[in-house]
Parts: sequence; structure tokens; C-alpha cells
Amino acid sequence: MRILVIDDEKDMQRLFEQRFRKERQSGELEFRFVFSAADALSYLELGTDVALILSDINMPEMNGLELLKIIREQYPEQKVCMMTAYSDDTFRQQATMYGANDYLTKPIDFEDLREKILN
Repeated sequence: MRILVIDDEKDMQRLFEQRFRKERQSGELEFRFVFSAADALSYLELGTDVALILSDINMPEMNGLELLKIIREQYPEQKVCMMTAYSDDTFRQQATMYGANDYLTKPIDFEDLREKILN
């Protein structure tokens, strides 16, 4: 299962790689990391099969909510989970309104995320 992680904080890549080491080594999960919404759209245009997108909301240039709107227009069946460090109900409501499948707050509960991904 390929998961695209979009976050301008590059240390998130190392964190995901550490927390999902076993699943990555077994080939159960494959992660791709991009660090901007524009890079995410370029990656999706390649037609690569992505089972899940995990996107940060607060990013420079184009935020995750703007990206979510574009993904819903161009890839309506794509599963998208939004992530944010801000526990603001407005973000949650907007993400839901724009079609997010799920919403996570940082710091991420990786055990909960692992369950959601694998089940």
C-alpha cells in the first residue's frame, strides 16, 4: 500500500520512517514524501497508485485545504487524511466540508494511525 505524505516539515519523513519501520521493511506499506502542495500535485499527475494521502494543513504557498479542494476535483475517489498541529475546530470543519476522509492532530498518535491504515 503506497501512502503519500505531504508536509513542509522535513523531519516528519524521518518520524514516519521510524514509526513504520516494520511495515516498510515487510513491504506492507510504502511511503512517498513531498514537501509542498505543488510537489504533491506533480506526483499525482504521474498516475502513481496512491492508497492514501496524508497532508498537513499549514504549509506555505498553497495550504493543505486548498490542495484538498484540487484533489477532490481531479481525483474524487482518492482517500485523504488531513493533519495539523492546531486543534482548531474551524480547520476540522473546513476539512470535512472539502471532503477529507479523516483528520489528525499533531503530535500524531502513530498507533492510532497504524490501526486506521491497516484496517
